[in-house]
Amino acid sequence: MAVNRTPVLKRCRTLGLEPMYLGYDKKSNRTSARAGKKVSEYGTQLREKQKAKFIYGVLEKPFRNYYKKADKMKGMTGENLMTLLESRLDSVVFRMGFARTRREARQVVDHKHVLVNGKCINIPSYLVKAGDVVEIKEKAKGMQRYKDILEVTAGRLVPEWMDVDQENFKGTIKELPTREMIDVPVDEMLIVELYSK
Repeated sequence: MAVNRTPVLKRCRTLGLEPMYLGYDKKSNRTSARAGKKVSEYGTQLREKQKAKFIYGVLEKPFRNYYKKADKMKGMTGENLMTLLESRLDSVVFRMGFARTRREARQVVDHKHVLVNGKCINIPSYLVKAGDVVEIKEKAKGMQRYKDILEVTAGRLVPEWMDVDQENFKGTIKELPTREMIDVPVDEMLIVELYSK
């Protein structure tokens, strides 16, 4: 399995991204060596795609598949793409505050700690639907790890498209998010332009 081992802050610096979108509180004081240099149109589009891939932890092939799926759906391709990425199970676990970072959310899912509608799902790319109930397994709830996670994520804002009971590690998807509800700093139109060439 391919794993991106680039240090998170270094990658954030390269992409001009705030680490908080990945769940990290750290800040990098250094500036990118390429800051201030003129970037071509293709370079700008590529950077937006890399930003989206990095935030959601998706590799090129699955990302391209999300794009194809978004293209076939009704409505704007860019908005559909963001909705698909946001409704991945690992992203939902992160948004609900059951993990400190997006990478940790992926690990929580991988370790079979997450139930969707009562069924154990260990696929981070599983797409949730409106009405789905996502919760942490009863056996895992008592673990010290989740008590620590609750302390860190208690003040985090939960998006309006989900209903979360953090004490019981349970949440419901009220509706799939629209682009206005997703606070990720990605210009999805540039990604559409890049793929439609």
